[in-house]
Amino acid sequence: MATRAPRKAQPVDRLKDYPVDVDAGDLFRHAPPEVAAKWRMMAGGLNTLAQDSGLSAQELLARQIADMGMSFRMTGDAEERSWPLTPMPLIVGAQEWAKVEAGLVQRARLLEAVVGDIYGPQDLVREGHIPAAVVAGSRYFARAMSGVLPRRGHYIHVYAVDLARGPHGQWRVLGDRLRLANGVGYALENRLALSRGTGSLLSDIHARRLAGFFGQLRQGLSADCPRESPRIALLTPGRFNQSYPEQAHLARYLGFPLVEGRDLSVIDGKLYVRTIGGPKRVDALWRWIDTNSLDPLNFDARSTIGVPDLADCWAGGQVAMANWPGVEVVEAPAFAAFLPRLFQTLLGEDPLLPNVATWWCGGETEADLVRGRLDELMIAPAFGQRVEGLATVQPAHGAQLTPEAREALLAAMARRPMDYCAQEIINLSTTPALIEDRFEPRPFTLRAFVARGADGEWVVMPGGFARLSSSGKIASTLMGEGDLSADVCVVDEADEERFSRVTLTGAPSIRRDGGVLAAQAADNLFWFGRYGERAEMTVRVVRSILGGGIEVDAGASGHPEVRARLIELLANWGALGPDHGALSPAEACRAALVEHDLPGGVAALLNTQRNVGQSLRDRFAPDFWRIASRSLPALDSHRPGVLLRVARELIERFAALSGLGAEDMVRGPAWRFLDLGRRIERALSLCRIARQLEGAGEESDRLNTLLDIFDSQITYRSRYLSAPLRDPVYDLLLLDPDNPRSLVHQVQAIERHIAALPSLREDALPEAPLREVRAVLAPLVSLTVDQFDEPRMVEIEMRLNALSDSISARYFLQFDAAVAGRTPLQG
Repeated sequence: MATRAPRKAQPVDRLKDYPVDVDAGDLFRHAPPEVAAKWRMMAGGLNTLAQDSGLSAQELLARQIADMGMSFRMTGDAEERSWPLTPMPLIVGAQEWAKVEAGLVQRARLLEAVVGDIYGPQDLVREGHIPAAVVAGSRYFARAMSGVLPRRGHYIHVYAVDLARGPHGQWRVLGDRLRLANGVGYALENRLALSRGTGSLLSDIHARRLAGFFGQLRQGLSADCPRESPRIALLTPGRFNQSYPEQAHLARYLGFPLVEGRDLSVIDGKLYVRTIGGPKRVDALWRWIDTNSLDPLNFDARSTIGVPDLADCWAGGQVAMANWPGVEVVEAPAFAAFLPRLFQTLLGEDPLLPNVATWWCGGETEADLVRGRLDELMIAPAFGQRVEGLATVQPAHGAQLTPEAREALLAAMARRPMDYCAQEIINLSTTPALIEDRFEPRPFTLRAFVARGADGEWVVMPGGFARLSSSGKIASTLMGEGDLSADVCVVDEADEERFSRVTLTGAPSIRRDGGVLAAQAADNLFWFGRYGERAEMTVRVVRSILGGGIEVDAGASGHPEVRARLIELLANWGALGPDHGALSPAEACRAALVEHDLPGGVAALLNTQRNVGQSLRDRFAPDFWRIASRSLPALDSHRPGVLLRVARELIERFAALSGLGAEDMVRGPAWRFLDLGRRIERALSLCRIARQLEGAGEESDRLNTLLDIFDSQITYRSRYLSAPLRDPVYDLLLLDPDNPRSLVHQVQAIERHIAALPSLREDALPEAPLREVRAVLAPLVSLTVDQFDEPRMVEIEMRLNALSDSISARYFLQFDAAVAGRTPLQG
């Protein structure tokens, strides 16, 4: 008898019971049928993924966010937070997006023309189209840039636009962001995380890809450079900046060196980055700092993050700037009051994408209107800075002011009306947001991005970065407590041509170097390696005190004097305080692990290493950084078993980092400086520990401890059938070049690294660091173990410390370690 095939399960419509206020203009409920089908497909796909994996869609996405190291810092936060990305993207149909795209391109043309006039002929002010106070009153107006023209006439290369969608589906501009295109990196990260976390779902709904936009952005910057095959750098204010993780990800994705002002110098009117191989020419900067901070000699003399004489470079056409200094003048909310009429004045066109209705109170008629309709409007500083009567720079709803605050605001507006502007209140559309296991409507704003392509024409990112409010209102441009981020997908009926990565026009020249390594990056890599190795050695000493070696009679059951010497070593390293003598061995071990105030504690070392690593996120693979940025495991006990478990967990973590560095990093200068730091610190630790244990307790206890700490027990046992004896142990640990833990192996590795680094000498003679490491190595390879005594080890320590200083003087920028956030190593 024929059997009936099982009926295929029908996909569940997760959006069938989606609750929504119809009057809110929900993005899903008001979507055309073909676009609504994409919404249902995405919602159903997320449900299937959750069922198949046994994890919620949020948990699947959270894993990707953790793996990629996506994070952000809210204002006032000391630590970064995990990026709050929701699995359900905003889905916009191609036809609707085409209208938005046309409006954005038109707006970019207008802003380019406005900026060009402000810093050029200034006809708009002269003819009364813009009040002079709106230009001169802005803190971002750069008078020094008047008459200074870009090499190819392009003031704007990339900028962001905040958009709101009203209840009837109309899109409006909330504000322009020309100073910094914040969010463009998060738009990229959102897409990467979502595509990795949801399998083929984005392809199934035919979401347009973003790589083409970033390729055009890069080509547009290259086209404006004065040289072929230009070097483009991303200028960051540093790792303490709120959007630094975004900047690091962008630099890594686009292949731009991530530089700070102190990495750069101006020589003969050209810009150079200080690298380990000497100055290298920089042809363009994508700046992420304010104009006033760019050049302390031409703008704000108090700036410590800029580059002296940088203005000479752009004025002479020797460096392209994205964006041109001073363009942020048109960001001021007051400008929005005049832009609608400028479409006709400058372009002869009506705006395709209107901005939110705005009134500048500098005009008497407008000021009277605002005072009469105060309860219906949002009141904001006209030029983006704190003003009297408003608590913050964010817009305040007039109806929500207390009587006292209202009276104070009106009085302040009467005294200086030009400092204020007002905007209409926008009722935002909603979008489905996946909250736990159900879809809820959330109001949203969308940040879109526009860039100039290789041909000088404008291109729009097919999507963007959306922010979903938890409170029903979005009064600021920053992520608020409880807000969510969402990817924005522009969908087509059929799949588009694939872009798999950022590409450049034409085939690139084959090369095998890793690009420039800035002196500061080399410095940070070197110290990242040193802090990591010091933390590992401290943990290995702790494990030995607790009895974690493979020798049955070693460690905690060994000689008390050996344990006492190791505890004293921890105190010398700054891992224990002066009262360590009153602690039991277990208490001392716990204190050394959790110590975060003294510089040698494991918690303090890991924290310092993380801080140094923040500046290297553009160079580390996501897996490497995810492991390196982990905090110390929870430790609320001083029981030896618990302490041993934590010590072993940490040693496994260090081993994983070493393995990733060895297997995943190209053998270029970056890897060499990372390994240099580790090798110097390991060599120093070996000498210090061997000296510290000299003459302590029974010889077998002392030597077993040395073999355990330096992972050489098995090697020794396979080579010698006798119990540990001084000469064989010292030969293995100090003079055997084949032992990867030996002293001579470290020095030989250091010599190879330094010899491979670029030289500044034209006569091919060795530089100081190479001469010094060879001076350390030469006697080591000629010594016999019976000649190796404590004075010899002291001499080697001194030479290694001098070598470290010589490396610093030759390759790194010279500045105060406290300013750099580094804690000096003790020893």
